[in-house]
Amino acid sequence: MKPGNKKIFVLISIFLIIYPFSTSAVDKIETVPLVNLENLSPTFEEDKDELEKLEKANINKNATENAVEKSSITQSDKVYINMKALDKITAKISDIRLAIGKNFIFNTLEIKALKCLLSEKNNFTDTVAYIQVKDTSVKDNNQVFLFNGWTFASSPTLRSIDHPVYDLWIVGCENI
Repeated sequence: MKPGNKKIFVLISIFLIIYPFSTSAVDKIETVPLVNLENLSPTFEEDKDELEKLEKANINKNATENAVEKSSITQSDKVYINMKALDKITAKISDIRLAIGKNFIFNTLEIKALKCLLSEKNNFTDTVAYIQVKDTSVKDNNQVFLFNGWTFASSPTLRSIDHPVYDLWIVGCENI
């Protein structure tokens, strides 16, 4: 045999030896039973019952905090905007209560609310607010507002506040 024919013969013989093993592996994969994902227990360290107890305790705690907060708010002529702020890095959501005309510092953002109104159109009521947001971490003399305009509670993405770290949206207004 020539050297080229020997190489072809060796390759064909290796293929014939390996081929039966690969076909049996396919049969084994197809016969494995399916796992019901709903019956799997959590893989983290805390027990499922403990997590449910903690969740119920947090719900009760939040309900009592909201009740105390509502009772401590006195009626005044000041209009407040209620906002939520999301830190995209830590995934922490903060509540902000901002008085009209006042500046509020949230980490590196300076937020100022100028107006808050209820908009009624076609039997649909929506809360709208005019806010200005500056990023104080940018030390540019030509800096303008990061956001300057109206935003809507029903659709915060319609006029979104574009920032790489923070998301802001209004929830509602008080005393309007």
